[in-house]
Amino acid sequence: MLDLEKNSSLAFSLILNDGRTIRTVGEAADFLSAMTSEARERLHWKTAIVMLDRAMQESRYLMTASINLRSALVLERLLDEPAG
Repeated sequence: MLDLEKNSSLAFSLILNDGRTIRTVGEAADFLSAMTSEARERLHWKTAIVMLDRAMQESRYLMTASINLRSALVLERLLDEPAG
């Protein structure tokens, strides 16, 4: 049985540069599924995919999965780095 469901919230919302928002595990999975197989082979996306899958199995990995997804989005310039 899975710990998280598609409508489970990520650890934090991700607002993309184009205005789309990724708020849930399902939205993250849909975003990753829509990528080309070539893009999914990049290390940062592979890591994000593996961690999201792990979080689906064990919710304690949700924060790590959210951070990995955010990092991959920043590396692809799809998400602005947070102001610091």
